[in-house]
Amino acid sequence: MRDFRDAKAMAQTLSEALSAKSVSLSHSESLELIAKTLGFRDWNVLAARIQASQPIGAGSKNPAPDATPPSSGADLPIFPMRDLVLFPQMTVPVFVNRDKTRRAVKHAMAGDRRVLVVAQRRATDDDPGNLESLYPVGVTASVINCQTQVDGILKVSVSGLQRAAILRMVNADFLAAEVAPVDEQRAQSAEAAARSSAVLDTYQSYANIDFSSLQRRPEARRGLPSIGDPGELADTLAPLLSISIEQKQLLLETSDVVARLEKILDLMKASRPEK
Repeated sequence: MRDFRDAKAMAQTLSEALSAKSVSLSHSESLELIAKTLGFRDWNVLAARIQASQPIGAGSKNPAPDATPPSSGADLPIFPMRDLVLFPQMTVPVFVNRDKTRRAVKHAMAGDRRVLVVAQRRATDDDPGNLESLYPVGVTASVINCQTQVDGILKVSVSGLQRAAILRMVNADFLAAEVAPVDEQRAQSAEAAARSSAVLDTYQSYANIDFSSLQRRPEARRGLPSIGDPGELADTLAPLLSISIEQKQLLLETSDVVARLEKILDLMKASRPEK
């Protein structure tokens, strides 16, 4: 499964996919689009992130994040999110102020930097410490970096890797759980490929993006999804939709790629972003 470190390959896929629609993009333009889709300001920032993630030699005190999916039964620290549903391939800053999450960050940074990012059911819950307070499916993520702000709050950048289900909570001095990876179904099926084409065409109208004017109107590039396999397309689009946390969580929990694309189509047809 691709993550932000595959940006160059994703840019090539994007260029080829748009070329099939008679839209020509240079490689550098494709890189800029992928960078913005993954949540970075521009390609230079993403390139720096990629460089920082590379191994820097044996014995390093700051090893590169491990993108290996967790095996069934793996224990991971939890980042509970009040108002965010993280998806695979998505890179976001997380602001940490709760003591348990601070300890989870410390544990992750001392190990392989992997955490489980999962939405909590109630945003007002200041201490979500059991299965009932969290949604059952989250995303394993790599902690890219961690900085303490002037107000003492930790700013942690995480990059989503793979869906994972919580099996049980684990006793620790921070929030942690035993998790198992959630595999996708029908990701490479003919139905998924057909739905991908329909989803991309609908998103063009939903986000008011004119593919034919990309080179003339750079501002129209923002929000353009990366185009790779159908599952990746769905997960790139989901966080861009103007929908509720509950609806995004439902998309995250839909492991069948064809069904996930169909739900995204329905959501785009039912509503449009507010102007």
